[in-house]
Amino acid sequence: MKIIVAPHAGFCFGVERAIELAEEAANFTREGKKVYTFGPLIHNPQEIDRLKKLGVKVLESENQLDNTTVLILRSHGIPPQKERELKAKGVKIIDATCPYVKAVHEAVVKLVNEGYFIVLVGEKNHPEVLGTWGYLKDSNGEGIIVETLEDLKPALNKQKVGVIAQTTQNEQFFKEVVGELAVWVQELKVINTICNATSVRQEEVRELAPKVDVMIIIGGKNSGNTTRLYKIAKSLNPNSYHIETPEELKEEWFENAKTVGVSAGASTPKWIIEKVLQRLEEIGKTLKV
Repeated sequence: MKIIVAPHAGFCFGVERAIELAEEAANFTREGKKVYTFGPLIHNPQEIDRLKKLGVKVLESENQLDNTTVLILRSHGIPPQKERELKAKGVKIIDATCPYVKAVHEAVVKLVNEGYFIVLVGEKNHPEVLGTWGYLKDSNGEGIIVETLEDLKPALNKQKVGVIAQTTQNEQFFKEVVGELAVWVQELKVINTICNATSVRQEEVRELAPKVDVMIIIGGKNSGNTTRLYKIAKSLNPNSYHIETPEELKEEWFENAKTVGVSAGASTPKWIIEKVLQRLEEIGKTLKV
């Protein structure tokens, strides 16, 4: 059984940076400080558990915060009003917001200042989208969050519309939104804020999934970018599966399979990918016998 791994499977730059900042922050525990992340640092439960063992915990209540606290802002970013509130509590802030997410914040403020009604293409309850929406509100902007084409209706009668996207959005859907708006809106300004890491991973899955007998996508079930990779794979290959850990792999998936494709979301650590690959090799040897 041949295993083909997508070249860019796993951590992207922003996630890698956030993890490094968290590992460095763990050293503050030696000084008697409490180290927390404001929400899960990334969308991968296994990596969050690993950080917890290093002393970096997810904040459960803001009542835990005081001047002995080190607080890491998650890679997804937070609303500016919330950041101001946290700083006012006297905690030490380490900002692990992905630089590409910060670029979305800058884009939304720019569009608001230029008088555009904002269309934010993304998941309404995703922390990154909520953070970006906070920057829109902080700038006194108006807009909508678009998950489906039906959500676009309030924007179709606007004269000036600016479009941005959650960094991990599906490129195809983003194009559909822009295409629909172009028909209805007098002035349309598009800032493509889908990060390159997302685009590359999605393109690799589009290329790999149809060519293999089975496609495995590794990553947190709560990870938006991983879920989108799985949906792309499933649309091209019905024998596609989304797993978090190697224990979820089932031997019957691979009966008569000669090739297996593997990719992983941008928040999936290398150590989990390696464990999955090891298990796949074991399954391959078992099926040979």
